[in-house]
Order: sequence, then C-alpha cells, then structure tokens
Amino acid sequence: MSDLGLFMAVAPGLEKALAEEALEKGFADVRAVPGGVEARGDWAEVWRANLEMRGAARVLVRVGEFRAFHLAQLDKRARKFPWGEVLRAEMPVRVEVTCKRSKIYHAGAAAQRIEKAISEELGAEISKEARIAVKVRIDDNLVVISLDSSGEALHKRGLKLAVGKAPMRENLAGLFLGQAAYRADMPVVDPMCGSGTFPIEAAEIALGMQPGRARRFAFEEFASFDAARFGEMRREGPARETGLRFYGYDRDSGAIKGAGENAARAGVGEICSFACQPLSDLQPPEGAPGLVMVNPPYGARIGNRKLLFGLYGSLGTVLKERFKGWRVGLVTSDGGLAKACDLPFEAGDTVAHGGLKVRLYRCGPLGR
Repeated sequence: MSDLGLFMAVAPGLEKALAEEALEKGFADVRAVPGGVEARGDWAEVWRANLEMRGAARVLVRVGEFRAFHLAQLDKRARKFPWGEVLRAEMPVRVEVTCKRSKIYHAGAAAQRIEKAISEELGAEISKEARIAVKVRIDDNLVVISLDSSGEALHKRGLKLAVGKAPMRENLAGLFLGQAAYRADMPVVDPMCGSGTFPIEAAEIALGMQPGRARRFAFEEFASFDAARFGEMRREGPARETGLRFYGYDRDSGAIKGAGENAARAGVGEICSFACQPLSDLQPPEGAPGLVMVNPPYGARIGNRKLLFGLYGSLGTVLKERFKGWRVGLVTSDGGLAKACDLPFEAGDTVAHGGLKVRLYRCGPLGR
C-alpha cells in the first residue's frame, strides 16, 4: 500500500493551523476538514506524521474501502479484505464502528461481522483492551476501514510528567504558538507558566526536535512496519543549534520545580529558565523582542472570576509598560478577562480544551 489516506485529528477550531503545519512539513494533498486534516502518502509518511507533526492529536490511516448494503454483504467483503497486509496475526485488535445514512444502521452488529472476519481469516485475537484499533465508518453505504496509527494521543509524549492544575496539552500549545506568530528565531516568555508547556514547546521548535522522539506508536505493531527504516527517521536530539533562551515564571514554587524537571527530560533544560516570582516582578530578558505567551487562570475551574479581572489588568499594564516590541498571545475561555488586559487583541476561533471553549487572543508588537 503506497498511496494511503491520512487523517490527522485536531481539536475543532484548529484545523487551519494544523493544515498550515502539514504544508510546512511537506505532506502531500493537504486539506483542512472538520476535526482535522487530510493528506496522502505511503507508510513512511504515516510514521513521519506521528513523529514530526507537533499539532496533531492522532493520525488515522485509511487502508481500504468497499460498498456494503446489508450485513451479509459486509461479512463477505470483510472476509476478502487483505487484513494480513496491515495487521499481524499475533497482535490483538479492537474494532470500532460508526454508521451514518446507511442501510447497515446497527454499529454493534456490523462490528461483530468485522471482528469475526479478522479473527477467522487472519487469526488475530479480538480484545476491547487491544492497543491496535481498527476504525470502520459506514457512511452512505460506503465502508471505510482505517487504523489508528498513533495509539495513545500524540500529546502524550512521555516527557511532561509534572503537570499543573489545568495543564495545556502540548499539541495545542504548539499550534497556539504558531498562531501567535512565533518563529524559531525569537525568545518566549511565559509569566504564568505552570508546568512549562509553552517555553518547552518553543525551545523544542527552535532546536528542530521531533515531538514524538521519546514514545512508541501503534504502527510499530502493524504488518507494514519497517523498524530499520523508521530508526533512520527518528532523531533523539536537536536538528540545529540556537542561541536563544526561553523563560517561565510562576508564583507556585512546586510548579516551577516541575517545569524545570519537564524541560530537563525534554532535553531543553539548558536553554530554559524557570523562576518563582510574582507578575509584578516580570521584566523582559536582554536581547531582541520575542513573544509573551500565557495561559492564565480562567475562573471556570480555578479561582473566582471576579478576582481575576485585576490579574488580567495587571498583566496588560506590565506588558504595555515593559515589553515594547514584543508580540503577545493569551489563551483564555473568557473574553471579558482578555478585554481587561486592555491590549489590541485579535480573537481566534473557539477551540475545545478540557471541557471548555478557549480562544487565542493575539496582538502584534506592542508600542508600535
């Protein structure tokens, strides 16, 4: 299978940002669609998408399709499908089916037919706990078979073990940085850094590090996997050097300790600086201006919203007075709080994050 359909999933609202990343990384036939980005490529591109796409939540790969108008036809065609080309008989699998606008409308019955076909024709065990997921969508009587090539969600990179009360997922942080016009040649300051996600993510981008370098993927158990070839693709360290530093501050000493440990595990500890200090002590580092990127408390889950207006107002005042020439990106679920900063923000699309709807509020260089 050399011409595969890839679907890179992302939180709704970030499809365009993910498409821009996919184009930047050289994927073919990129198209933003609801819930993600479509592209095409061979198995090596599937591996590369998991390894290098910083904003994707997971990567599904379409391995085949056929028409089926009733369960008997589904059973017959599922048995003829070349499961051995994509799955290994010794690896357990689970089957997930969705039905829409089709004569086959019972997802459970459809799943049973496909499970039986895989079990009897390939010899693989069927298990609800299996790491390998066969995802089947029956839409308008077209049966589309895909594999989840990622396994665990891609933001779980195995490096950020210390997390705060309301952590920002790494893949969302990477896309928000891009939307805030972050470039690999600018420093980043986060005055409320929590577990350090924004500075660490920016440092990794500056060094050209592969986000998936330290974890395993479901595709490593597929019949198509070539360990030697994938080993040539994976880099443990940086692709380039940088003279920049990345800064994170927080009033919580425990969060600062955890951020430092996270940065060290990610291999960016030497270019990240974390310190425990209040917002009132925030100063820009020496050198050229860069990006202030911050995910303050929203009040929805942490703290009292009324008390946060003063915090956001103070943040805006500090940035206007001390960070001339710097760009600003702020993520919050509360437009009223963002307005309290009194900065010339442009609001981005709403994005689902942890049960909330958040937006990126961004503005160009301050004081110009």
